Amino acid sequence: MSDFTDNFWSWYVAALTLVGILGALVLLWATARQKVVPSSDNTTGHVWDEDLRESNNPMPRWWMWLFVISVIYSLLYLVAYPGLGAYKGEMGWSTRGEYDVAMVKADKELAPLYTQFTAQSPEQLAGDASAMAVGERLFMNNCAQCHGSDARGSKGFPNLADSDWLHGGSADKIKETLTGGRKGQMPPMAAAVGTPDDVRNVAQYVLSLSGGPHDSVRAQLGKSKFTACAACHGMDGKGNTAIGAPNLADDIWLHGWGEQAIVDIVNKGKTNEMPAQAGKLTEAQIHVLTAYIWGLSSKAAAAKL
Repeated sequence: MSDFTDNFWSWYVAALTLVGILGALVLLWATARQKVVPSSDNTTGHVWDEDLRESNNPMPRWWMWLFVISVIYSLLYLVAYPGLGAYKGEMGWSTRGEYDVAMVKADKELAPLYTQFTAQSPEQLAGDASAMAVGERLFMNNCAQCHGSDARGSKGFPNLADSDWLHGGSADKIKETLTGGRKGQMPPMAAAVGTPDDVRNVAQYVLSLSGGPHDSVRAQLGKSKFTACAACHGMDGKGNTAIGAPNLADDIWLHGWGEQAIVDIVNKGKTNEMPAQAGKLTEAQIHVLTAYIWGLSSKAAAAKL
C-alpha cells in the first residue's frame, strides 16, 4: 500500500476485504434458511441433460462448519498478518523482514568462505578458480540484468569485458564504482555548439576521431565547434576518466553509432546511473565481485599485448 499516498485507499481495501468475507457468511446463512418445497420424488424440479435431476438434500453439516471455520481463520489471519490495507498485523511480519533475516543467515553461513578471499587482493583472486566461481554467481544475480550474462553490455549499458572504462579499469576504481555507484550526465550542448548545422558538423568530426566513415569537409567545419565539448572530452576527444567522460576517439559507442545518434545526444544530453551495491552486497562480496570484473577486462587487455 506504500504506492498510495491517500489513506482512503487503505480503508477502501480493508473495507472491501471484510465485506467480502462477511458477505460470504451472510450468503451461507441466507441459503441455509431458504426452504425449497420438494416434489414427491424429493427433487427441486431442475433438470439438466434431459435426465439429471437436482435432489433437495441439505448440504452436509461438516461442509458448512468447515466453511465457517475457514472464515474465522481468515479473520484471525488478517489480525495477525498484513492484508487489511496499510495495517501491518499484530505479528509485525513483512516480506522485507523475512528477506533480511534470510540474508543475515546466509551471510553468516558464508562468512568463513569470504574470509579466505578478503585476505587476497582482487588481482590475486582473479587467478583463483573457486573465487571466480563465486564472483560469477554474484555477477549473474546482481549485474547481468543490465550488463548481460557475458558482461558485454548493450546499448546504454557498458561492456565490462573490454578494456574501455569510463572511470578507469583498475581494481580500486571498479570497487569504488560497485560500492558507491555512478551517475553520469552529459548536459544538452546544442546551444553551446551553435546552429543545428554546426551540431551535425560536430557529429561528423566525432565520427572522424574514431576513423569511421564520415564527411571530411563537414568534419573539418565541426572541428572548431568541438571546443564546446573539449572541456570534458579533451581536444583530442580521448575523454577524461576523472569525470567519466567517454573516449570519443575509439570505436566503442555506448549509446549508438552514427551521425543521428551523436546529434541526439548533443541536442538532448544523456543521463546514466549505476546503482550503488553497498547496501545490497557485503564488503567481502563486493571484493570478490571486483576481482571477477577486473579479471574479465584484464583478459581483454592481455589479448591486445
